Amino acid sequence: MPLSGELVAGALAGIAFVGCNLIGARPAHAAQATAHSGRRREVVVNGKRVKTVDIHAHTIVPEAAAVINHPLEAPGLLWSNVSDRIAEMDAEGIDVEALSINPFWYRAERDAAAELIKIQNEKLAEFCAATPDRFVAFATVALQHPQLAVEQLEYALKTLGLRGLSVGGSVAGQELADPKFHPVWAKAEELGILIFLHPLGTRELEPSGRLKGSGLLTNTIGNPLETTIALSHLIFEGTLDRFPGLKICAAHGGGFLPSYANRSDAVITTFPNRVGPLPKKKPTQYLKDGQLYFDSIMFTGEALRHLVAETSRDRVMIGTDYPFPWNKVPVDHILSTPGLSDDDKIAILGGTAARLLGIEA
Repeated sequence: MPLSGELVAGALAGIAFVGCNLIGARPAHAAQATAHSGRRREVVVNGKRVKTVDIHAHTIVPEAAAVINHPLEAPGLLWSNVSDRIAEMDAEGIDVEALSINPFWYRAERDAAAELIKIQNEKLAEFCAATPDRFVAFATVALQHPQLAVEQLEYALKTLGLRGLSVGGSVAGQELADPKFHPVWAKAEELGILIFLHPLGTRELEPSGRLKGSGLLTNTIGNPLETTIALSHLIFEGTLDRFPGLKICAAHGGGFLPSYANRSDAVITTFPNRVGPLPKKKPTQYLKDGQLYFDSIMFTGEALRHLVAETSRDRVMIGTDYPFPWNKVPVDHILSTPGLSDDDKIAILGGTAARLLGIEA
């Protein structure tokens, strides 16, 4: 049962949801119909009520950001309260959001990083405990300090009850496949948790000017590109082989990798002297074998159908990227995608995420 309004308000005192000035463009027919009726949209597939779980939803903890003077606002952003968020979830048919925070602390010194993460994870846990039927959260850790990160992760999962781990696509210029991070992946494997990987952009390209100009290329290209690079290193540097129990969900449909992964297979035979030691499987097989998962933030039904074909229905989970309206009415995007069976839709809408995050289906 959710806690009282007073307790929810107390939990909310230390957490903010980042809004976007584009949010007015987000609702479509289903959202509008629910808003008029004041009722929560219930998603049904072939007569079966489906609990939907959004694997990709943003938030921030202001007190944690203040530790390193990280700005809370930027042009075009605003802060919305939980009632606004739940109303939009109700309108869109999202039952549960898995909250994550894009890392802004990977250059922080050890003491500051320790304080920041403690505040952040405890506030996330407090908020989710106050609204357990609607929110769960991924833990955060200071990856730049791997041994500290191991301690933070264990505390967050075993004591605070957070459900997984969120990470960036790189750590202050270092690849996730760097051996210095092996202790963190070993702990995540031991705990059996899902890791949500969200890119931070390819910031090493920005000084060159290649991503300047129109089109917000630092995000439009930079974000999926970083995910593609990160996953490729995890495959080719043997990280996924070293930790076969690791489970990683890559944001934005895994970047560009699922659409062109056969080229990664081909490089092994085309330039064998540039690949080694060889991964245990073809790179495309890592997309299907249960270590890698992907959110549904694709932009056409055909793109989502192709992602499922290149991975599997059990590898894809619905993501909204809340509050950023990249996909209009994400639930309907899943329901209307051609070639998906009812079982496919149920798995993508919530079945797989509920299993991986320990949410009662």
